Amino acid sequence: MPPSPVAVSAALNVVEVAAVLAFAISGLLVAADKKLDAVGVCIVAGLTAFGGGTVRDVLLDRRPFFWVERPQWLWGVLLLCVAAMLVLRARHFAVTRKAILWPDALGLGLFTANGTQAAIDLNLPAVVCVLMGVITSVFGGVLRDVVCNDVPEAFSDHRPYAICSFVGAWALIAAEAAGWSLWASLLVATALTASLRLAAVHMNISIPPWDAGGGGK
Repeated sequence: MPPSPVAVSAALNVVEVAAVLAFAISGLLVAADKKLDAVGVCIVAGLTAFGGGTVRDVLLDRRPFFWVERPQWLWGVLLLCVAAMLVLRARHFAVTRKAILWPDALGLGLFTANGTQAAIDLNLPAVVCVLMGVITSVFGGVLRDVVCNDVPEAFSDHRPYAICSFVGAWALIAAEAAGWSLWASLLVATALTASLRLAAVHMNISIPPWDAGGGGK
């Protein structure tokens, strides 16, 4: 028996708020590493937290956007940024790539599950659902890096990122097709995506860069 719309909505909300917090932390750590001012930290954290979900809502023609429907999440991210800036300054916390990796990997997994399930709930084809999961999970980080004047890490560090999301989204599709519960499906997609990303970084697995072979300057 498929889950009720109320159960699906509740599950998506829980996953979404966790993903927003994880990506907000990722964004503010990157902003702190770039030594941005308070406004820059809040903007970068907000773009990271809400960017991918907003692109998802645009493509799925969902109105209002998820953060417009729940403005308390905006306040939550703002308060998180203020608290983080105070803590980082008081404790002289050094931002490292490892510190950024963990919340970023968790956010990647959570938004993969959320975006994929949101499309499943609209009865879209499986491949579209998977792409919605990838877009939701990747584009917040892309916007973060663009605003920070970096080539998006998702495309440039050669370690699997979007591929991890792609695999995790298909795992959710497979789990639901096999009759797993909604929560179990969301959990396996989140855990698999995040684990693959962490493993790729720690094992230094990389995708060979594409060489057009032009031999240009």
